[in-house]
Amino acid sequence: MVKLIALILLFTGSKAFTQPLKELTLQQAYDFARANYPLLQQKDLINKSAFLTIENISTAFLPQVTVSGQATYQSEVTKIPISLPGFSIDPLSRDQYKLMADINQLLYDGGVTKTQKDIQQVNSLVEQQKTEVELYKLKDRINQLFLGVLLLEEQKKQTLLQRNDVQLGLNKVTAQVANGTAFKTNKLVLEAELLKNDARQIELDANRKALLDVLQYFTNKNFWGDIHLILPTLGTAYTDSVERPELQLYALQDSLLTVQNKLISARNKPKTSAFVQGGYGRPGLNQLMNDFNFYYIGGIKLSWSLGSLYTTKRDRQIIAVSHQTVAVQKDLFTLNTDTQLAQQGNEVEKLEQLITVDNKIITVREAVMQASNGQLENGVITANDYLREVNAADQARQNLVTHQLQLTQAKLGYLNILGKL
Repeated sequence: MVKLIALILLFTGSKAFTQPLKELTLQQAYDFARANYPLLQQKDLINKSAFLTIENISTAFLPQVTVSGQATYQSEVTKIPISLPGFSIDPLSRDQYKLMADINQLLYDGGVTKTQKDIQQVNSLVEQQKTEVELYKLKDRINQLFLGVLLLEEQKKQTLLQRNDVQLGLNKVTAQVANGTAFKTNKLVLEAELLKNDARQIELDANRKALLDVLQYFTNKNFWGDIHLILPTLGTAYTDSVERPELQLYALQDSLLTVQNKLISARNKPKTSAFVQGGYGRPGLNQLMNDFNFYYIGGIKLSWSLGSLYTTKRDRQIIAVSHQTVAVQKDLFTLNTDTQLAQQGNEVEKLEQLITVDNKIITVREAVMQASNGQLENGVITANDYLREVNAADQARQNLVTHQLQLTQAKLGYLNILGKL
């Protein structure tokens, strides 16, 4: 038995054994889809990359050690042209050797290292926010799947209502045919409509299953076949500030440019460091001694590179242009967002008005259908006439369901544009 379970797990995966969900809210669908979306892993990678880069930058203040060596042969060496009785100075050897170790400790770099670390930190936030922008787009896809399933469920309910109406008429016509007061063709027409209704239900069930399958892939969850999808309660007031992740992205991009501007100033400042050089060779520091010897030199070094001054003005101009570019992108986003909000707001108003009219139409159509039901029973109208009124009432109900779901979609779309989902 254990082996059988192991084989089932091997071929079907552990997902099949997770407890299927019997109900799912829209917010849960957002959360599950976000946690399962591969792009979310990119945020962790960005953090790791930023951490490693900052660690590398921090090594600038660690002692820098360089080891070098050389062996040379000179065609001529320094000689002291002095000859004294009983005293002689040996000439230097023409083959000379050096083995050296240089240790440099940076003391002050004008703030370059700190600014570079700040740039990496802000750049990490920028890249993470770009990921958030892409993840936010996932909500719109979940909305379409979620509402698509609900629309198909409502359409099936209306289809079942239509079937009941057709069945009611069929029962009456069947009795009339048995009594010889109606033609059999009337019965066949209603029976054909029932088969058409069955085919419609099969189509709706298949489409619902297809959308739920896609939703399961996005959320990485198992669903019961009759899972209950729950929409949030949506209000009627939709005037609020925009809180989209794109706005945070523009703010971070501006911050990054500001820090990059500080780096330009830091690179123009002088730098100081301490150094120690130790070595072993022939000759040592005393050039008059022709023996191998140890030696060392220590001190403080000041350096100031003036070459960057030539490009400082243009570098700052480039930063200023980049700031303007971000401002233009933000203005364009704001314009597009305001336009979308206006369009979506008008769509909400239109659908609310259509729903009011739909309810009135349904009242009238159902009254006409009830009247035609009595006429069919009395043989005043044919089955085709009755079906026409049944289908008209059904279409009115279908229109109401469609407009109600479209209204929900429009409200969710409005909130999505605001960044409130």
